[in-house]
Amino acid sequence: MDFGGGEEIRFERLGAAGVVTLTRPKALNAVTHAMVLALTRALSAWADDPEVALVVIKAEGRAFSAGGDILHIYEAGRAGNPPVDFFADEYSLNLAIARFPKPYIALVDGIAMGGGVGVSFHGSHRLMSENAVFAMPEVGIGFFPDVGGSYILPRLKDRFGLYLGLTGARIRQGDAVWSGLASHAVQQADLEAILTALAESGDADAVAARYAQTVPCETASDTLEAIARHFAPDDLDETRSSLRRGAAAGEDFAAATLDTIARRSPTSLRVTHRQIIEGAAIDMAACMRMEFRVVNRMLAGHDFYEGIRAAIIDKDATPVWRPATLEAVTQDVVDAYFAPLERELDL
Repeated sequence: MDFGGGEEIRFERLGAAGVVTLTRPKALNAVTHAMVLALTRALSAWADDPEVALVVIKAEGRAFSAGGDILHIYEAGRAGNPPVDFFADEYSLNLAIARFPKPYIALVDGIAMGGGVGVSFHGSHRLMSENAVFAMPEVGIGFFPDVGGSYILPRLKDRFGLYLGLTGARIRQGDAVWSGLASHAVQQADLEAILTALAESGDADAVAARYAQTVPCETASDTLEAIARHFAPDDLDETRSSLRRGAAAGEDFAAATLDTIARRSPTSLRVTHRQIIEGAAIDMAACMRMEFRVVNRMLAGHDFYEGIRAAIIDKDATPVWRPATLEAVTQDVVDAYFAPLERELDL
């Protein structure tokens, strides 16, 4: 089946399943504009196809998808042509997945970050193997957890999503199931059998339940309690104050988290905190419109390009953020990222 996308993404019909495979293993299946458009076309066709009972998305290689094609975004932005259309189409796809009228099953094996999260974790069934890793590390490159992060993260248990968004911490299947991010934990060895069973039966609930494993959290209970306590405030400065008190009292988690946050982009931290707090009270479509406003401003700013320079171009790991401190990122600066656009996202 050809919905476009060339050699970057493959579409097949296996029994009752429409199967999507990300086929850029050498690039860790980073999501491109062509892949976004192809998957959008496939979902549109399969939504109305009576022979397709469900959709499965999986990937080749050791990563599910390590994000979007940020080097292309960096180069286009530096050339004065920020790829706003890419983000508009990507965010529309994220919403289409969330609204898809049939089961949408992501078989996540390997790392899922950024754009890879957007094409998987908005689905109805999110199956993570023991090899799967989830992260939204955007604050470390001067960006923000987009692709629907403003919808997913605030809905995780006990403020866990706020912690993940502000630190970029990586988690595995046990934490993902506990927090509500993953719907099921499964074994990598069972993935082919799961796909076969889905294609044969068309019953996502029954198949997922059959292969689901009971797994413990990887994060210790006292750390989960500390996350819930320190990230309880709806104000970032109050969270920092709580962490400082914890660090002064000898709490290792608080000290380590303070150190992590101190190395992130101050602008990204302020914007990310606001998007997660606001995202808790609005629906997915409103979240995507909000993120589109933010991404337009990020692409016109400084920190994203500086973060990519430090991480990927020069690889010196010493970004110079502007502004350099959280105190310098004032309320009016943050407000500007969320202000209405002349061209809003059309959903």
